[in-house]
Amino acid sequence: QVQLVESGGGSVQAGGSLRLACAASGFATKRHCMGWFRQAPGREREGVAMIEGFGRTIYADSVKGRFTISRDDAMNTLFLQMDSLKAEDTAMYYCAANAGSWWCRWDLFDHWGQGIQITVSS
Repeated sequence: QVQLVESGGGSVQAGGSLRLACAASGFATKRHCMGWFRQAPGREREGVAMIEGFGRTIYADSVKGRFTISRDDAMNTLFLQMDSLKAEDTAMYYCAANAGSWWCRWDLFDHWGQGIQITVSS
């Protein structure tokens, strides 16, 4: 079955960087849409970034120019490089996958990781 396991979370000061990883099993990352979402306390979950099976990337406006999504297909792992972090980036971050499609849409993810906490102090 599909499993997604996040790692790399933690605390950092504003302006710092963190890199999240998501180890996938049960399907091939290179053929499918994968993404990152986040949810802050009291707020709805929001999409952060997506990468399609052929490599096209899509970002939320709030993270454009600061976050980079990438994939290592040999490792079957998804990454999120987060730079110039702000206090408002504080949230639980979730890895997600659409195991049935190579193209992405924010509302079509059907597998989720457990989530990992990112805390940015100002």
